[in-house]
This record gives sequence, C-alpha cells and structure tokens, in this order.
Amino acid sequence: MRTPRARIGLIIPSMNTLSEPQFAHYCPADLGIHVARLRMSGKWKKPFDQLSEDIAAAASSLADARTDLIVFHCTGASMREGPAGDTRVRDIIKHATGTEAITTGGAIVEALNALGIRKLVLISPYVQSNNDSEIAYLDSAGFSVLADVALGMKGSIEYIAVPPARWVQIALDNARPDADGYLLCCTNTTQIEAVTQIEKALGRPVVNSNQAVMWACLERLRAKLEIAGPLPGVGRLMYAKSTPVSGSTDRHSAR
Repeated sequence: MRTPRARIGLIIPSMNTLSEPQFAHYCPADLGIHVARLRMSGKWKKPFDQLSEDIAAAASSLADARTDLIVFHCTGASMREGPAGDTRVRDIIKHATGTEAITTGGAIVEALNALGIRKLVLISPYVQSNNDSEIAYLDSAGFSVLADVALGMKGSIEYIAVPPARWVQIALDNARPDADGYLLCCTNTTQIEAVTQIEKALGRPVVNSNQAVMWACLERLRAKLEIAGPLPGVGRLMYAKSTPVSGSTDRHSAR
C-alpha cells in the first residue's frame, strides 16, 4: 500500500453510511480519505452556534492526520443557515486547525458555476422545508431553481434505500427543456450512480453532493496528486475546471 500523496478529512453526519464507500470507490488510490462523525442532523439538528465546539473538535481530530483539506460534508447542514452560516462553519474549522476548509454547499456552487448551470431542477430525498432552505441558499448565490422535488423521506435509512434507477426516473419525470442542468442533493444517497445515465438521457450536466465535493477537493489537490487531465469520478463535472476559492459562494467563471 502506497503512502497517500494528499489527504482530505470529511466531517459527516453520524448517520451517513454512503459517503465513505463512495469516496473510496471514485477517488484516486493515492488520496487518503479520513472521516469524523458528528451528530448534526435528524434529532441532533442544531444551529451552528450550538455545534461550534463539536465542529472544532471533529476538525481537530482530522487535522491530527495531517489532512490537506477539511470538508464540512452535509448538504442540508451547510446550506440551512445561508451563506453566512456556511462562512461561519469554514471559519470554525480554519480557526481550530489552520487547515483550509470547504463545505458541501460551497462545492456545489463551484460545480454549478464550472458547468455554466444558472437555471436548474433540484431533486432530493428531503422534506420540503429542507428543499426550501437549499433553494434560498442557491438563490442567494445567483441561481434560479425552476422546479424542485422533495421525496419527503424521514431519514437516512429511507434515503439509502432509493436505488439509482429511481433517481434517474425522477429526473426524467421532471425534465425541463429550459433547465441548464440538474442538482441531486444529499450526501447519503445512491444519486452519484445515476449521474451519467441522467446526463445521457437529458443532454444536460448533473451535479450531486458527493460528486461536487470530490471534484472540489481533487481540483485543489491536482498538483499533489499529479493529475493532468480529467479528474477521476463521474459526469461532465470531472472535465470542468474552475479557480477554487476556499468555500466561496461567489460565482467563478469556468475556464
């Protein structure tokens, strides 16, 4: 086994069971992936001010592994308090560790910008109130959500039971000719396995939470990982390039 060329740390919800295997499967073998679990969703959902000590402790434990990046990796949590909350999380991590921090929300914004997606369809397993928070976050970042689908599921056990084929069918059933692309939100789903098929069927780019974070991390670590061409992973996003700005929700132009 080779020593990793670079390392990332993921702070994930304690109930998440799919991020770890998906990152291990899609990321290059010489990227070390380290995980800290945090009770931050479901019955443990709290404002960031109440989670700040826990976030700092989780980030510090990852920094002990000499991680190059630390990701606050939960779509709903990173978006629910808007861009200001997103910035707050990155500041907590940076202050606690001195390590660059990004969030799932920030990575999604970078991915949408890199693909030139301005008008989109949002699909998630969440209840509608979670979708509403994410729509507000995306709106504040300059995107237009033309339509959204919230499956109204109660938690992670229901999320992970949805097969990739159903995510494909949901996208097809909610296709919009005026959409630039599709956003499949949630880090604890099989959505990433549906990306390629949706892109082929609809002829539009697709962004998923785990895919966007993989891309954002690998873009920042290209030099250390010695990646010259397209990034490992799925979808058109892996061929896109942007100038990463740490966790920013500002627009970046694709190059």
